[in-house]
This record gives sequence, C-alpha cells and structure tokens, in this order.
Amino acid sequence: MSELHKALIVGATTNPSRYAFMAARMFHERGIPFVPIGIKKGEVFGEEILDLRTKPDLKGIHTITLYIGPQHQEEWIDYLIGLKPKRIIFNPGTENMQFANRAKQEGIEVLFACNLVMLSTGQF
Repeated sequence: MSELHKALIVGATTNPSRYAFMAARMFHERGIPFVPIGIKKGEVFGEEILDLRTKPDLKGIHTITLYIGPQHQEEWIDYLIGLKPKRIIFNPGTENMQFANRAKQEGIEVLFACNLVMLSTGQF
C-alpha cells in the first residue's frame, strides 16, 4: 500500500508483552501514522494513549485495529463506527459478529485478521 493510512489502536498499552504494543512498534518502525487509545494512561513510541472513555473526536482514521475482547466492546461500538473508518481489523480474540455486521451495514470493510501478520507481510 503506497499511501500511509492513519490507524487507531484500540486497547493500546505501554506493556511491551501485549500485541497492541507490538502493533504500535510496527506502525512506528514503518512510519505509519497511528493513534493509540485505551483506558490506561501512558505513551507509546512518542504518541500519548488517548482515554477511550472520553470518546475523543478523531478525524482521518482509515483503519481501526481492535485489541479489546468482545466482552469489552459493546459500549464503544457506536463511537468507533461513528469515526467512519474505511476498515476495522478484528485481531484474534476480538471477533464480534454483532459489531462486524453493524460495521458492514455502514459500508466499513471488516477483516478478521492479525494486524501484526498483515504488517509483516506487506498486506496492511
């Protein structure tokens, strides 16, 4: 993909053993703009983790990549769809058919994939 699309990492964390942190590292290393958002404060690769609970008004989000399980997604579905992303990546363990179907109804591409693999293989 030649042009760089801004990604929103939902469930961002400063914990280096978490996949959301690894995704932030890969975005950073590849020069892909990203916005980390979650419920834990901190900073990853120069980007402040925004507080998901405040539902910040974000513009220009191309891809949402999910790192929160389906049991924690319900209260954020309307907010995330309202950001009008082009696609949502449901990473392993985040699959949620209700959320996916809502997104598809709004014309959002839905992928059940691993963001880390997509970045590693040039499919992002």
